[in-house]
Amino acid sequence: MRALRRLWGTSGTFQLGVVLLAILIALAVLHPFLNWLIGGDQDPIALSAFDRWEVPNAYHWLGTDRYGRDILAMSLTGLTTSLEIAAIAGFLSTFIGVIVAFVAGYKGGWIDAVLRTSTDMFLVIPTFPLLLTLSAYVRNVSLLTIALMLSAFSWPFAARPIRSYVLSLRSRPYVELARVTNLNDFQIIFQELVPNLLPYLGVGLANAGLGAVFALVGLEVIGLGPANVIDLGILIQYAISWGAMSLGAWPIFVAPVVFLSFVFISVNLINVGLEEIYNPRLRGTAGA
Repeated sequence: MRALRRLWGTSGTFQLGVVLLAILIALAVLHPFLNWLIGGDQDPIALSAFDRWEVPNAYHWLGTDRYGRDILAMSLTGLTTSLEIAAIAGFLSTFIGVIVAFVAGYKGGWIDAVLRTSTDMFLVIPTFPLLLTLSAYVRNVSLLTIALMLSAFSWPFAARPIRSYVLSLRSRPYVELARVTNLNDFQIIFQELVPNLLPYLGVGLANAGLGAVFALVGLEVIGLGPANVIDLGILIQYAISWGAMSLGAWPIFVAPVVFLSFVFISVNLINVGLEEIYNPRLRGTAGA
């Protein structure tokens, strides 16, 4: 609790990022209720739910698409899907990266050499072309499948910096004291090292989730995302393929871009706030 109070009370940038991200998460959690408000007893994202290509009005704040679906309801559903991808892929990639980083950094020796080499090999693999290939040849790509594919290639970006932090902490006096008191490696890692690296783990989780969201958008824009799933990327793909901007249906393009921008801004504000709090070089500047 002390750590949470310190985080909340030290940096206004961190507070702003948390509030903005909390609003986005609240919209995602409440989207079934919000969709009910939009469509009533009718599913607002069902085909032919309303008239096609309605302009923004009192009943449909962002209008409808070529199939008569409410664009605001689709955007809220897309935001939910994108945040789900961010959570699944972010947690998986961070979990794998943390395990590899802590084992490599704490144990050292040949274990560190093997894991470090494996991490470096994954880092030099061209990730996006492989994702394109997998998405093109894997049939019935689901939300979970795409999250697993994204996390499989993103964990090294969390593992490498965390390993460096573990290397700097493993020779600290409190770690040596833990060894003298006969704590095993598992206890030392999770009782002594992990609590001191929680801010860095949070930054790694946020960056991994953000990277997964934009990777999915890239796949969706070229038509290789999950089938029968509405996310922010597929809305952008619809807008491009339908020529929505030339038809005056600008909300179908602008709404997902705005949501993506808010996700990006909130995560980066949180990262900057954590840097201001935990980086001694920035602490004085932030306070000034």
